[in-house]
Amino acid sequence: MFNNLVAEQARYKMTNENVAEKLGISRVSYESKKKSGRFTVAECWALCLLFKCSFEYLFATEPDGENRTA
Repeated sequence: MFNNLVAEQARYKMTNENVAEKLGISRVSYESKKKSGRFTVAECWALCLLFKCSFEYLFATEPDGENRTA
């Protein structure tokens, strides 16, 4: 799971349903993709824009992914 994605979603007070709606997918699909990491390029781009974060930050798997700049 991507901790920064989860953190940004919480910071923006968005539910899984809210984010899924923005991506045009079901809540179940979004939750599955969050667990597996199998987002499409378009979905990654949309999430970066939605949360105003760089890809490197939003999808960091290492604890040093602290750069929030887009």
